[in-house]
Amino acid sequence: MPQVRVHNLSVSLDGFATGSGQSLDAPFGHAGRRLHEWFFATRTFHAMHGEPGGTTGIDDAMASMWERGIGAEIMGRNKFGPQRGPWADQDGDAEWKGWWGADPPFHTPVFVLTHHPRPSIEMEGGTTFHFLDASPEEALRHVRKTLGNIDIRVGGGPSTVRQFLAADLVDHLHVVLVPIVLGHGESLWEGLEGLERRFELESTTSPSGVTHLSFTRR
Repeated sequence: MPQVRVHNLSVSLDGFATGSGQSLDAPFGHAGRRLHEWFFATRTFHAMHGEPGGTTGIDDAMASMWERGIGAEIMGRNKFGPQRGPWADQDGDAEWKGWWGADPPFHTPVFVLTHHPRPSIEMEGGTTFHFLDASPEEALRHVRKTLGNIDIRVGGGPSTVRQFLAADLVDHLHVVLVPIVLGHGESLWEGLEGLERRFELESTTSPSGVTHLSFTRR
């Protein structure tokens, strides 16, 4: 059965999956790199950027699952970039093509949810960004109608993941609990009381200090 999957979603001890004040220079707001240090150190992250080295072990094993079998990604606009409202000339760059450079790491079609659709952007390495004004349910129907019964990754940010969870559309959720307190930001869990009852839960601690939580639909 094709699945809807979430991978490598880092969350602080107080439940925030990104900080406040996202900008061009601060993709994760005031959280900076703190939520993702565990990931940046892994061999998987290094390989995504064509670099040698990186840690192995549980963090890398969990991180590496994000790509396996995925046929497309759905992401929210705030993961694609810091712009708000109409695209033209926002932040002085009407030609914004995402945070990832000419060859993004996705290598599949990526569907960006936005109230301001724009023409698709074809990148190197097989990534094409498409822009949809759609609910989570509508987005899934569109992707599967276009590409068939494939595994789809919901890439974030936390607001988008929360909407898919609220609509009971997620089959597998990998959350990384990071031992920091952000105090404010974008909550992952707000409005999702009792979510855990839908899933079987596995927990694995890492020497890096993070805890990997895997939620699999019952």
